[in-house]
Amino acid sequence: QVQLVESGGGLVQAGGSLRLSCAASGRTFSSLAMGWFRQAPGKEREFVAAISWGSGGSTDYADSVKGRFTISRDNAKNTLYLQMNSLKPEDTAVYYCAAHRRAVVFTTTGGYDYWGQGTQVTVSS
Repeated sequence: QVQLVESGGGLVQAGGSLRLSCAASGRTFSSLAMGWFRQAPGKEREFVAAISWGSGGSTDYADSVKGRFTISRDNAKNTLYLQMNSLKPEDTAVYYCAAHRRAVVFTTTGGYDYWGQGTQVTVSS
């Protein structure tokens, strides 16, 4: 079993930055491929970014965040990060980290086996 705990959310003005963290436990972190998703009120959960297992040599991003968000991982700290810059009000959502144990980068929720409880990000205009 894998436990995931997100942190780093909060309230920020448009144009600002936040860095989300996701602490993992219960399994060797480097063997997990990871992803970030978000869900705004009244909307479905959507893909944000993903990173492959191991050294994280493969990444993928939703078009809406390309060039603004960066996903990374620190296997020594068992932690996944999402650096979010140039935030917009439409980035407001609960952000979730997720994990799976396959050698691919998934961009859909169905590919993930483990989920955190989420952290709220609110961007004011």
